[in-house]
Amino acid sequence: MKYMLIMRATDEAVEAYKEMPFEQVIAAMGAYNESMIKAGVLAAGEGLTDAAEGFVVDFSTETPLITDGPYGETKELFNGFWILEVSSREEAAEWARRAPLGKGSFLEVRRVTDVSDFPADNEWIEKEEGWRQEQAQRAQQ
Repeated sequence: MKYMLIMRATDEAVEAYKEMPFEQVIAAMGAYNESMIKAGVLAAGEGLTDAAEGFVVDFSTETPLITDGPYGETKELFNGFWILEVSSREEAAEWARRAPLGKGSFLEVRRVTDVSDFPADNEWIEKEEGWRQEQAQRAQQ
């Protein structure tokens, strides 16, 4: 199963991060990522730029409205993620506990859906499965 670890922080965590030497942050994250790679559980992971560089597309009106960042409170922002391929919810939780994050930081952990979560006889689900297989074949070439 796949789980996504979604990195979030409070204002306190953001300020603490600014006080840490960048090399220390990179080394801690690098060691954490390396441990997941060696264990064979890291499927993907990326950090995100500051929310001021982003935007939100709001679909509550007839014509979607685009609003430049920053948007929302710090605790609502998504700062980065990891996707883990693990055997259980408990294993995902164990990896999440090991993340090198400090006070005021937190991870939201969510299972990533797969084909088995949807009706097998749905035309779009069947197409999606075909697309994924094509993508995997292209990646192997």
